[in-house]
Amino acid sequence: MVYAESRSKRKLQVKLVEKRVIKGNHEVFRQIDEMSFASKNLYNSANFIARQAFFDGGERQVPKYESLYHTMKDAEQYKGLPAKVSQQVLRLVAQNWTSYFAALDEFASYPGKFKARPRPPKYLEKDGRFCLVFTEQATSKKELRKRSIKLSGIDYCFDTGILLGKINVYCQSRIVPKLDHYVLEIIYEVADLPIVDSNYIAAIDFGVNNLMAITSNVPGFQPVLINGRPLKSTNQFYNSKRALLASINRSGKSKRLRHISRRRNHIVKDYLHRASTYVINLLAESGITKLVLGKNKGWKDSINIGSRNNQNFVQIPHAQLINILIYKGAMRGIKVIVQEESYTSKASFLDKDSIPTYKEKPEHWKPCAIRSVEMSRNTQG
Repeated sequence: MVYAESRSKRKLQVKLVEKRVIKGNHEVFRQIDEMSFASKNLYNSANFIARQAFFDGGERQVPKYESLYHTMKDAEQYKGLPAKVSQQVLRLVAQNWTSYFAALDEFASYPGKFKARPRPPKYLEKDGRFCLVFTEQATSKKELRKRSIKLSGIDYCFDTGILLGKINVYCQSRIVPKLDHYVLEIIYEVADLPIVDSNYIAAIDFGVNNLMAITSNVPGFQPVLINGRPLKSTNQFYNSKRALLASINRSGKSKRLRHISRRRNHIVKDYLHRASTYVINLLAESGITKLVLGKNKGWKDSINIGSRNNQNFVQIPHAQLINILIYKGAMRGIKVIVQEESYTSKASFLDKDSIPTYKEKPEHWKPCAIRSVEMSRNTQG
C-alpha cells in the first residue's frame, strides 16, 4: 500500500490481486508448463553466473541486472521465452542476490534476528518450475480494453472482472507454479481511496477454536468471536488423509496427495476470505477507522503447547489472514496496525506503560506496580 497526499485530503493507493486457477485440463496448461520449465532453466543459468562470480571475487563481482542481461541475451535459455518475460527472470535473480547481501549486513548487525547465517541463492530443482512475470508491455492493451488478459507467448485470453481505467490501473500479471496447477495473478492498483479518521478503534486477538476475538471502544459494541473450528476440522481431516497416503506411498509424491493438498488450501483460503469480509464490514458499519492486530515475529517457531495444540495452531495461516485484513480494511478506509505483543499482558494501558519488542526489552523495564496490585486484588475477589 502506498499513501499519497492531495490538496484536498489524503488518498490511499492499494495494489490488489485477482487470481485464476489453471488446472491440468486447461487448454493452455501444457504451454504454460513448458514456459515455466524454461523460466527455471533461465533462472538457474543466470544464477550459475552470479554464484561463480561471488565465489571467485566476492560481493563486488556479482553482476547486476544490466550485466546479466548483456551476458544472457544471446543464450538459448533466454530465447526460450518472450524477451520481456526473460528480462523479468533476470531481474528476479539480481533481486535475490541484492536481498542476500542486505540480509548479510543485517545479520552482522543483529544476528539474533536470524535462525542461521543467510546463504547465497540456491539453484532451483532440476525438474522444477519457476514463475512467469508479464509486465504491462508484455500484455495486450487491446484485450485489456475488452476486460480480458492476453499475455505474450500464451495463445489464450483470460477473462477478468477488473474494470480498468483511471481508478483501477493494470500493473502486471504473474503465473505461479503450485502443487499440481498454476495460479494466474492479475495485479492492479486501486487509487483515490479516501482515508477516514475517527476515535473508534478495534482490536483482534487470534486463536484456534476462536479464530478471532474482536473488541472495540465504540460505545455499546458487543465483543465478537469468529469460529475457528471449521479450519481446525479441515486441517485434522487433511492430516489424517495425508498420513494414510504417506504410509502407502513413502516417496511423499502422488497425484492424490497433491489433490487433497490443493483442496485443503482452497478451503482454508475461502474461509479466511469470508471471515475477514464479515469482520471488515462489521467494523466499517460501526464507524471504526483503526484496527489493531497482535502478532509476534516467529510466534510459531519452536512452539511448545503440546503436540496436538502445536499442530492445530501452526497449521492455521494467521499471517495470511492478517494480510487479507490489511488490504480489505484499506478498501473500506480502515487503517490496520500490526502490534508486536510479547509484553502486552504485563503492560498497563491506563498507566501508559511502554511496550518493548521481544528480545529488545530495556534492562530496567518493568510493568507498572499499580496494575499488578489491582490484578492481585481482582484475583483475590
